[in-house]
Amino acid sequence: MGFYVTTPIYYVNAAPHLGHAYSTIAADVMARHHRQRGEATFFLTGTDEHGEPVADAAKAQGLEPRELADRNAQRFRDLMPVLGVSNDFFIRTSDAEHGAKVQEVLQRVHDNGFVHKGLYEGWYCPRCADFKAENEIAEGNRCPIHEIELVRESEENWFFALSQFQERLEQLYEERPDFVQPRERRNEALSFIKSGLNDVSLSRAKLTWGVTVPWDTDHVFYVWFDALLNYYTALTYARPGEDLVDEFWPATYHVIGKDILKFHTVFWPAILMAAGLPVPEHVFVHGFLLGADGRKMSKSLGNVLDPLEVVDRYGVEALRFYLLRDVTFGGDGATSMEAVGRRYTAELADELGNLASRTTAMLVRYRDGEVPATALDGALAADFTGLDATVAGHVDQAELSQALDAIWQRVRRLNRYVEESAPWTLAKDDSRADDLDRVLASLADGLRIVCVLLHPWLPETTVKVLDALGAPSTALQDARPGAVALGPAHKLEPLFPKERDSVPPAAAAS
Repeated sequence: MGFYVTTPIYYVNAAPHLGHAYSTIAADVMARHHRQRGEATFFLTGTDEHGEPVADAAKAQGLEPRELADRNAQRFRDLMPVLGVSNDFFIRTSDAEHGAKVQEVLQRVHDNGFVHKGLYEGWYCPRCADFKAENEIAEGNRCPIHEIELVRESEENWFFALSQFQERLEQLYEERPDFVQPRERRNEALSFIKSGLNDVSLSRAKLTWGVTVPWDTDHVFYVWFDALLNYYTALTYARPGEDLVDEFWPATYHVIGKDILKFHTVFWPAILMAAGLPVPEHVFVHGFLLGADGRKMSKSLGNVLDPLEVVDRYGVEALRFYLLRDVTFGGDGATSMEAVGRRYTAELADELGNLASRTTAMLVRYRDGEVPATALDGALAADFTGLDATVAGHVDQAELSQALDAIWQRVRRLNRYVEESAPWTLAKDDSRADDLDRVLASLADGLRIVCVLLHPWLPETTVKVLDALGAPSTALQDARPGAVALGPAHKLEPLFPKERDSVPPAAAAS
């Protein structure tokens, strides 16, 4: 089986914001890492285009839902290369191929006896497109996520027999304790299941913007079931003439935000079970990026930080680094332009950038760009032995911040090594030429290793450094001391110029 990672698909009712960039960059890091391991890898992202939130947003703007979907889906698609994202496919749930496969899978659920008709009445959030259980309603009869008053809805729908999957879901969680990660999110999902599952609406009769129910054409599928199936349907048509299901299903990781936990950790596995399909290996649930007001960053709350503004000021590599460095992946964390600036200056410029510039400059100055072919400093090499396995182990658990921290400790170790060994002093003493050779070779090899390992987070920067060292391979198997020969080396221009940190955002964006 190959490695298959997905992001949530993003609502097209408004433009992208930093939260969308967060999920997508995290999934991209995982995909790039697994490609480094030589594994067949598939990375999916895209847009969720049906349902009431999109229809309502379109109506408010005097547009047809298709017009709004086309406009905003393109904005999300255009964002991917700006973020340095290497997705293999961009799915739109308005794709005809997706709709046909949704009908096929859910018809199977129907034919397997897990669908019935009934009257639904309950409190509904039109922005979540979700009927809220009593324990999901905030004070003042409001949605806890969007903070708007809930609407009392009553309509005849087709229902999915979720209640029949209570025992099977509990068994799934018992047999596979890492199905949902991190543990606190697993416990939250399991608690929801054990509180008792009720059947849920599978269709909506009042909407027309959606995938038509094949056994009752007066209904469209409830948007969440249409949307969840994208992870499966994409594999059937992402590559024309090929079906990738056997190679990549079940998905290795779904990366999602905690606001959609219930759908992905309860509804989704149950639907797959009902259709006779394998459930995914892991669902990783990350926390919220918080705005300056301390609340979840949300288009509807108006507290978003524009990822394009960050890119304009500091560059895409700084954004990628910041999002997985400043906030531990999985938890909540406040974000600000000031915090990006601090990471940019203190770590990217002063630590990695300075290390790369000094190392290549000394190779050119003291050895005309030739990397000495000599034994490495054993003490330094010991700090890098096994680092590739440590990083791989963290990524396998979606511990992306921990993996980055393990690498960054070695960036700092190399900077200390420069100060401790003082190659500029060694260069003044011809009798210590061998010592200088060992220091330069060890420093260059250590820098090479950290750049191979950092490649998923900083793909452009690391390629520049590896090229400057004359060792362009980014294969994970090469992230070991002495694994490849280096040179000839050339000097690097500053990777993270300090002047970028002094440019006001408005000026940087102009």
